[in-house]
Amino acid sequence: MTSGRNKQMVALISVGALFLISNIGVHVWWSARPMNHPTKTSSDPSYPSFTSVPSVQEVTEFNLFEQDFGKKYRTEEERASKFAVFRDNLAYINSYNANPEKTAVLKVNEFADLHFEEFRGNRLGLDLKLGKNPMFLGLAYQGQHTYSGAELPEEVDWVTQGAVTPVKNQGECGSCWGFSTTGALEGAWKIKTGNLVSLSEQEFVDCDAVDNGCNGGLMDNAFQYAMKHDLCTEDSYAYEAQQEDSCQLAKNNCTVAIKKGSVTGFKDVQPHSEDALKEALSQQPVSIAIEADKQVFQFYHKGVLTSDNCGVSLDHGVLAVGYGTYDNPVNGKKENFWKVKNSWGPGWGDDGFIRISRDEFKDTDGNNVGVCGIMTLPSYPTLAADVDQTSVQQGQSELWI
Repeated sequence: MTSGRNKQMVALISVGALFLISNIGVHVWWSARPMNHPTKTSSDPSYPSFTSVPSVQEVTEFNLFEQDFGKKYRTEEERASKFAVFRDNLAYINSYNANPEKTAVLKVNEFADLHFEEFRGNRLGLDLKLGKNPMFLGLAYQGQHTYSGAELPEEVDWVTQGAVTPVKNQGECGSCWGFSTTGALEGAWKIKTGNLVSLSEQEFVDCDAVDNGCNGGLMDNAFQYAMKHDLCTEDSYAYEAQQEDSCQLAKNNCTVAIKKGSVTGFKDVQPHSEDALKEALSQQPVSIAIEADKQVFQFYHKGVLTSDNCGVSLDHGVLAVGYGTYDNPVNGKKENFWKVKNSWGPGWGDDGFIRISRDEFKDTDGNNVGVCGIMTLPSYPTLAADVDQTSVQQGQSELWI
């Protein structure tokens, strides 16, 4: 049976192909030639050549993209520029998916009109420069989680166990670190108390003065904020994808989900150790840092991402929610993977999640940093032995400096 999308494509091709090419394709091809990409050079392998008029298929795909994702451009010039980027991304997706050795599948998503440099500028946000030596963190640093040698479960999935809130969307704000932090806290709280509550990322963006809001941050810093402050529910301090000039706790009349003192600090997981990360994950979801500024990550849909596609320069905070072995439908093989929750909405990836290979991947120093650097900087929050679960209204809280 022909899908609705395929019917749309047939209709567009049969009714308006010549009009589309003459009215959009040639104009786009001419106005978006290489001279309009000053940040790239002809030696860049991802540099689009634009040596041919766009095809009917490319123009049709772009029109469907605009319809599917409600894209509205301010001018024809902007639309032409966006189509040029879309065309380049579509070629990359098609080329990747045509590789018989692939382990993952890519697809057009809402980011297909963004060059990867533009995408990287507003969809990531991990800032390693904000990190501190653990010896200066005082009581917040609860030490390092090293592998105990205990037998580990074959698989863990905190999503199916009800300890993970629905996938959220950071929007055009470099607040990934806040979403990774709330995800780890939400999971720990559910496991501790039996209650799954969605926490406010906006509180961290506005009120954590050590991190930099939409300009980046670090999960360990945010865990320290959580030690010293009441944490609001998502509903009472809603996410806005921008940083306010000041902390808005008083204005928003925050409903407290986790009271001050419930979070006692955080533990870093022993880096470069698959068993240490698996053991930590068997206890609770874990905040992790990865490199996510590649096109393969931007357009991931399903399957398992491998070291062939991903670097290890950490730039994105996400949440590890499990691990296991997967019958990969992309290549028909069994693949060991980490299950990761992203913060780019449920329309990205596999309903907002990605499987990253557990294959060994070593850096230039010989350390097993894992695919995408996943085993470099894992950490998780620690909770008090006894926690107060009473929900309260809070009118004001001090800014953490």
